[in-house]
Amino acid sequence: MRLNLSEFCWAISLFVLAQCTGVEKKPWKCNNSNLCQLDLNDESNTPRFESQKDCRMSCGKYGAIWPMPTQECNIAHDRVYFDPLKVRFHVVAPNSHTSQFIREANRIFVSNALKECIRNCTLAQSKEILVKSTVNSTSLDLDWETDESYTLTLRTTEMATFVDIRAATVFGARHGLETLSNLITGGLGNGLIMVAGARIRDRPMFPHRGLLLDCSRNYIPVRFIKTTLDAMATSKLNVFHWHVSDSQSFPLEITRIPELQRFGAYTPEHVYTRTDTQNLIKYAKIRGIRVLVELDGPSHAGMGWQWGPMAGLGNLTVCMNKQPWRSFCYQPPCGQLNPVNDNLYGLLKEVFEDIAEFSSPEETIHMGGDEVFIPCWNETQEIVDKMMKTGYDRSTLSFLKLWAEFHAKNLESWDDVNQRLHPNLQVPKSVIIWSSHLTDPSLIAGFLPKERYVIQTWVDSTTTLNKDLLSMGYRIIVSTKDAWYLDHGFWGRTNYYNWQKVYGNQLVREQNMLGGEVCMWSEYVDENSLDSRVWPRAGAAAERLWSNPKISAMLVEPRFYRYRDRLIARGVRPDAVAPKWCVLREGNCY
Repeated sequence: MRLNLSEFCWAISLFVLAQCTGVEKKPWKCNNSNLCQLDLNDESNTPRFESQKDCRMSCGKYGAIWPMPTQECNIAHDRVYFDPLKVRFHVVAPNSHTSQFIREANRIFVSNALKECIRNCTLAQSKEILVKSTVNSTSLDLDWETDESYTLTLRTTEMATFVDIRAATVFGARHGLETLSNLITGGLGNGLIMVAGARIRDRPMFPHRGLLLDCSRNYIPVRFIKTTLDAMATSKLNVFHWHVSDSQSFPLEITRIPELQRFGAYTPEHVYTRTDTQNLIKYAKIRGIRVLVELDGPSHAGMGWQWGPMAGLGNLTVCMNKQPWRSFCYQPPCGQLNPVNDNLYGLLKEVFEDIAEFSSPEETIHMGGDEVFIPCWNETQEIVDKMMKTGYDRSTLSFLKLWAEFHAKNLESWDDVNQRLHPNLQVPKSVIIWSSHLTDPSLIAGFLPKERYVIQTWVDSTTTLNKDLLSMGYRIIVSTKDAWYLDHGFWGRTNYYNWQKVYGNQLVREQNMLGGEVCMWSEYVDENSLDSRVWPRAGAAAERLWSNPKISAMLVEPRFYRYRDRLIARGVRPDAVAPKWCVLREGNCY
């Protein structure tokens, strides 16, 4: 049934009348195509709902849940009133640390629920809500091996509503609470409403579900990073890839080497202090998110490293700020670390020590490793002379060997640091680097052992690199350049990738496919445009990484609309994805 404008306004007036007179009007129904439809005829026995959001909670198999559950999902059509102040939590956990984690997750859940409330959230007619969370593992480690599965059971009796969340780890329990928040919405009148029953079993398809944020080209204040983390938690993304150094700036405080931020930050105010970083890591983890720090090198390194000669340490970088820049780098300002300066490796080890100390004990590091501009090294006499003395020539292969040696020395330093900090570490931590000339399938085995390096690929969807590396036994993280580079479309001639394009980026399910990341490089983004550039498109990738469904974006669009509303309620300012007319008339704009 389609309504013209006058009919639609009449329906709205019915809502107002219902609130004024107490007459219950439920003009929304879920049709046979799982679309919420405004229908003023009450003749059918189809379940009726008071609003589109109410209808959406149980329309279709997955209701309003984003990302979609992967195993079992059954949602009742009945509703109960929900008063956040009447929720009683019971935590069953093996120790005080896991109990405290769940209690904090409970607090965040209540806060998010209150943000859905339009008016007067305290309801006399609300039943008591009893939420029990049971966790088995004592571990608070969040890595590629963490079990993030959960089971959620919701049932309502005459006396109360019972919610039972069971999970192996605290992170699975957190996801269960996140899903529970998807089963709640604001009523047209006072308070909140919640589905009266549900049974959900869920686990992610991929262990690495990430968002990269570049905070070096443009500094992003901490409070905006926290908003990004809140949106990631809403989406069940679990890796915040913090690209925090580049040739433009080095804003991260390294306490052992204060010169890095002193010479590298745009101003003394544009610094992430150690306290800032530690607080961000804690803030992220309670939301089920790892913070993966990237220290880019040997390319994309300039500002912050220019003090070497005045300190008697020689040139730590080469080609810095060289012009014309196209002859020395891929993007201005130019700058690459000097691979033949032994002093550099000692400094990098100190940087690794700082990062390892403030990071979670189980966390690894991203070492960059992309876009080395070989002509820069080839035009640097200091590098050429050192290569000649060690038996190298000036061939491309020799420069690739020098590049690989740079990574190998840093990997050794990383191992030493972690062995000192974590003497019981049984297996050395793998590190992540970007795909590059070194990761060419015909060369990679000679440069980068698969046991130690995880490759993050940033190639087009048409290339075979992912398939080739997987077949060779390499673990990979995918950042498909022509779908998941969210900065594209705002510069040059590259295309803008809308949420449907992001959603359609299918991943292969293989043992060594760890997952993927959407990337927001910040050449043309700062805190004023961050939310709308990233969200809700990153959420489309979140469902791809959680459940990797074999359906088109068209079939999930109504759920995606509701997901966007949820982001807005939680203080995020996502971009619009359709005219409001289309949102109100599901299925009419395909």
